[in-house]
Amino acid sequence: MQVDMTVNGQDRSADVEARTLLVYYLRDAVGLTGTNVGCDTSSCGACTVLLNGESVKSCTILAAQVRGADVTTIEGLADGTALHPMQQAFMECHGLQCGYCTPGMVLAATSLLADNPRPTEAEVREGLEGNLCRCTGYHNIVKAVLHTAEHDAAFWQARASKSGVTA
Repeated sequence: MQVDMTVNGQDRSADVEARTLLVYYLRDAVGLTGTNVGCDTSSCGACTVLLNGESVKSCTILAAQVRGADVTTIEGLADGTALHPMQQAFMECHGLQCGYCTPGMVLAATSLLADNPRPTEAEVREGLEGNLCRCTGYHNIVKAVLHTAEHDAAFWQARASKSGVTA
């Protein structure tokens, strides 16, 4: 089955089995291995990507279901060598340890701030509860998201206004 979509701003096309999950399409057909396979049951969030701007767990979606869609992986979040504000905050606030959950966590947090540019700590914790981290205890992850919301408010306000979200 031919599957066509935009991945990180580039048109991609591959012939895959009809049962191919999006996570495997991205890793195997496209060669982007930043999207991790964790549990294969949608429990951990390591496979989180942005699908048309919304965070989704790519182990729960068939590649064929996203034909024509726009997918952003961790590799496509940065602007060339300039890190995305969320990636920068995770680095500055030590929001990672082993790094396995980090790509999914960063993308889920990016989607969260796109929908709610000024979340409370409780809203960040609730918004990320579908993404598991075995190493950090979440304190620095939450700190990174709040840091991004505070220090990059103009970025998130502009992004929210583009999508029609009011803050």
